[in-house]
Amino acid sequence: MSGERLGLAESVAMALGGMIGGGIYAVLGVVAGITGPAIWLAFLVAGVVALSAGYAYNALNRIADGTGGSVTFVQSFVGSSTLAGMIGWTLLVGYVGSMAMYAFAFGEFAAAFGVVPESMAGISARPAISVLAVAGFVGLNVLGAKTTGTAENVLVAAKVAILLAFGALGVGYVFGAAPGTTLSTGLASIDGFGPIMAAAISFVAFQGWQLLFYDQDTIADPVGTVRRAVYISIPVAVAIYVLVGVVTVALVPEAINSHPHVALKDAAERAISPYGLAGLGGTVLALSALFSTGSAINATLFSTAHFAKGMLREDLLPDAIGRADADGVPTRTVLVLGAITATFAVVGSLDAITAFASLSFIVVFGAMCYLALGERDREGVHPIPPLVGLIGTVAFFPLMLWHLARSEPGTFGTVVAVALGVLVVEVGYFERDWIVREIDAAEEAALGEDESLPSDS
Repeated sequence: MSGERLGLAESVAMALGGMIGGGIYAVLGVVAGITGPAIWLAFLVAGVVALSAGYAYNALNRIADGTGGSVTFVQSFVGSSTLAGMIGWTLLVGYVGSMAMYAFAFGEFAAAFGVVPESMAGISARPAISVLAVAGFVGLNVLGAKTTGTAENVLVAAKVAILLAFGALGVGYVFGAAPGTTLSTGLASIDGFGPIMAAAISFVAFQGWQLLFYDQDTIADPVGTVRRAVYISIPVAVAIYVLVGVVTVALVPEAINSHPHVALKDAAERAISPYGLAGLGGTVLALSALFSTGSAINATLFSTAHFAKGMLREDLLPDAIGRADADGVPTRTVLVLGAITATFAVVGSLDAITAFASLSFIVVFGAMCYLALGERDREGVHPIPPLVGLIGTVAFFPLMLWHLARSEPGTFGTVVAVALGVLVVEVGYFERDWIVREIDAAEEAALGEDESLPSDS
């Protein structure tokens, strides 16, 4: 790679690619199933909280002089390696969940093409396709494949153009070719905290921008460029999500209930049907979904492996995960991340994977907002944005758990079990020296008591 650094356009493309790369295809059906026509409100609320978190990250990054990232922020402003490591592990689990979500959506759209049967010998083809997708991108990363800033510009431009064209055609269909179809705000049908719960579930689709903070050594004027890229990319992503979500619910409301994960393909077919190209519209959208979710797996795996390498360097991950002194991405790290991702994609449901990944990012983003709020007395740090982000994430967490417990008890049980397992492993790893000391002290105390007991002789 040349010494040329990435500018604002490439940074915006990277952030948008991380958000739009797979999130819209994976979570749209889940969110629409909860909110219906009010889907725009869910995406708007999630976007406001994400933008507030973006302000917190930028504020902390400016104070840290461009050496930022969630783990670095905790080490710098709290001074606790244990807490920094636990935040890092939570992020890693969130990234793995994101990749599993993308792999799940990749399998759904691949099966929707009809090229392969939906099941073979009674076994669903979707998990197999998801595993093959993860394996393919693991292989590319092991071989050192990577996307340049220029290529990312082209890829993101193509994905955004397809979605914007779909939105425009969909609006034209509603107001022109289908007088019986209307765009509704859905405000009259809002039931309780539905949009806020849906916003929490969709939060995983707003996390791609934070990867910029781990790539600052490749960005020109990193503090200023990353700040502007965050403030541009999040509103653009919100606008695209709102347009695509509202049009999809208006065009194919029945698909939201019957097959929500690929409803976007049905909506594209209907939007372009007045031109006699319904099949082409569905094919282009499905291909875009495959390409977007696939590139999202690849990009997230690449960035996550580099993030893990940094944690290995700080002794925040066990050496069994990989070598911190490896050139480029540690091969073993990529293989471990790929194996866990494939497992999640096979044994988990899309709802469970999406919920768990969203909860992970809600926790981390809330923590960063809390840290930024603690720095409010510094020059240039306004307390309102991080306060909004903190309130939003604090509200998201219990509401999402309550929704899962009430509506999807199986998903709730899975999420809680995985979260507790991760917490136990984290505490066991980072407090292992303290645990060993406590066990030794207990053993010595027990031996002392035995020696003090009178003998039977």
